[in-house]
This record gives sequence, structure tokens and C-alpha cells, in this order.
Amino acid sequence: MTIRHFKSAVLTAAALVLSIGIGSSTAVIEKSEAAAASAPCQSGDHGLLKSLQKKHAAEDQDPLHITDIAFLNDTTGRAAGNGFLIGTSNGGCNWQEIYTGQWQFEQMVFPDNVNGWALARISPGGPVKLIATKDGGSRWSIIGTSGQQFKKIDVLGTNHIVGYTSNGAYKSLNGGTTWTQIKTPVNTRAAVFTDQTARTGWSLTVHPGIGYKLHKTTSGGASWSTRLTIPFGTPYGGELYSQGSQVWALVYGGTGMSQVSYALYGSHDSGAHWNRVIAQSTAGGGPAPGRGPALANKGPASPGGHPGNMKLIGNSTAYLAGGSPAGGKVGVGRSFDGGRSWSNVPAVLGGYDARISFPSQKTGWLAVTSATQTAVYVTHDGGVSWNKRFSLPDAVSAMSQK
Repeated sequence: MTIRHFKSAVLTAAALVLSIGIGSSTAVIEKSEAAAASAPCQSGDHGLLKSLQKKHAAEDQDPLHITDIAFLNDTTGRAAGNGFLIGTSNGGCNWQEIYTGQWQFEQMVFPDNVNGWALARISPGGPVKLIATKDGGSRWSIIGTSGQQFKKIDVLGTNHIVGYTSNGAYKSLNGGTTWTQIKTPVNTRAAVFTDQTARTGWSLTVHPGIGYKLHKTTSGGASWSTRLTIPFGTPYGGELYSQGSQVWALVYGGTGMSQVSYALYGSHDSGAHWNRVIAQSTAGGGPAPGRGPALANKGPASPGGHPGNMKLIGNSTAYLAGGSPAGGKVGVGRSFDGGRSWSNVPAVLGGYDARISFPSQKTGWLAVTSATQTAVYVTHDGGVSWNKRFSLPDAVSAMSQK
């Protein structure tokens, strides 16, 4: 679903170096940032990664597309995709090429502006590897995972990493040198841990004929208690998100006719109380999991919108990305009170897939894939309005460069 054809904006002569932490001196960084700030804000495709795009087209590879976007704050962040990583330090006005090479990025985590971890493949169908950088992203090295293939990672502190497989979790307290399996309940399909030593966490389990169950541990997996049951006849998977006192569980119903059925449950008080926030039933996917009224009977970017990733800020703010292949729109839904209320911002951007990064309550970034382009947008009002920062040519345009 994350098919974003991505060719970015070239830096102007004034924007010489980003503060990505790749060994530049403080004086040079300050000078370049001042120059970038004085340069006009760019948008559209300015040729960044142009040679890589041409190479992909000549070799019949997929056109460049974004697979993840991550911002440290309102001005500094990165976007990554199939064979590249780029960054900005001035709110997306100018972008710099940081890495091009073999890695096809699926997820990246930068706890600071120098150290980072990512899940990536060498080829589209190849195994996922955990890789790390100590220079802001220009060079990467493989980190051993004791034979496990992770589908998601969390960096919880300095060199404290949790890797999640399709049915469990593993932790490392030394940057990936050694790993310890975290005991999770039988039939776990998603998990999340929140504190540095991975003692507090959540697990989502499936029980055919019964539904989904959400469990909590405060002992690093030594014991678990059930905190929520979501009735559903044929459960198969979902996603968990937690930060501070917020806990969110997104559970899937079915799919069909380019539509997805799902339910989103939220707790503002560490799982003591729950709201059925979204219950999206569709003709193609059938009923949403769970029972009872929901705050919203559809997710962002309906009809039949596919849920994207969630981003949580503090103890109360949550955003969910959504994209609708049927409707051709992408958008976000949001809550500012930990799921006690919810609103879907009207979807105005064309596309069918979206990935978000919200470094603060109202400022966020949206990477959009559509049938005609891949683009990155920024909002400063919580998704009500979006400004395009750059775009890349679509697949047809890329292939025409042969």
C-alpha cells in the first residue's frame, strides 16, 4: 500500500549544508542554516535524486517513492524510500540528499539528529534487515537480530530497542548486540512497549469465534492481564500504539472491493477506560469488529478508507492517516483528548495512500501517493489545511525518461 513515487527538491546554492549532524562544524551549520532561511521556500520537483530516478527507469525498477517520513521537530526531518534518504532543516523549504544506495527503507527511527535505526530490504522481495547509522543517515551497517525478522521497531532510549515480529517482541539494551525475547501471550499479533527497559507494554491477541483481546504487562512480560475484549468472529490482526497514558488499538475486520473494515479503540488513562472511537463497516469488508456505538462510523478519507499509521503526541493528542483507493483521497483523523472525542478532517488531497509524522500537536507532515504523483505536505493547523513542499513525477513520467 505504500507506493509513493518520490523525486525531491534540489537545494538552492544558498542552502549548502543541512544540520543533519554529518560531521560539519557548528560554524558551517549555522552559516548554511542562515542562508537556507533567507532563500525562497521551494516546492515541486527541483531535480534532487534525478539521476537515481533515471537509473530506476532505465533498469525497469519501481519509480522512486516514499516509504517513511520522520520529523524530530517542526523544522528538521527526513523522508526515505526505495534506495534513498533525504532531509531538511528548514521546515521542508529545501532538501538535501543524505543517502542513495541499495537499501529500500520501510521504517526509520531517529531519536536524535545523528543516531538512527531502520528496517530495510536490499531488494523489493528480500528479507527485512535492521540497520543503524551514527552519522545522520549517510552510512548504514547491518545489526544482527538473532535470526528474527522484525516488522516494526521502537527506540525507547539510548541503545534500547524493541523489535516486533508478526507474533512477538524482542528487546536489546545495547544497541542490538544481544537480544532477549519478551514473553507475550499466545496468539499475539501485535505488541508495543513504552518505557526504556520494556517493562510496561501491551499485546493484542486473536481468538477465533471470540474476537480480539488486549493485554497489559508491567513486569516486562512475566505476567499479563486482559484489559479489553473486542468481539469478532474472524480476527486476524491489527496495530497497537501507546505513549504516556494514551493507548490505541486498531483491529481489522475484512477487505474487499478496495475497501477495509476496521475498528479503533482508545484509552486516555492507561487502559482503565476505553472508547470505541471508529467503527468502519463496509460493503466489501463487512462489519467492523466490536459492538456498541462508536464516536465515528467511518475513518479518515472514506469511502472505505484504508487506515495508515498513527502518531501520538503527549498524553492526549492522536492522529490517524487514511487513504481511499475508491475515493481517491487521503486525509487524517484526530483526537485532542485521548480518544474521548474524534473528528475526521475533510479529505481534500488526491491520493490513495498516506503516511504521517507529527512532531507537535498541530504541525505535521504527510507523504501522499496518488495515481499521478508522490508529494509531501505540511500542516500547521492539525490537518485542516496542507501546503505542498515538493512532489515527484509519476510512474509514467519516470519511465518516459528512458
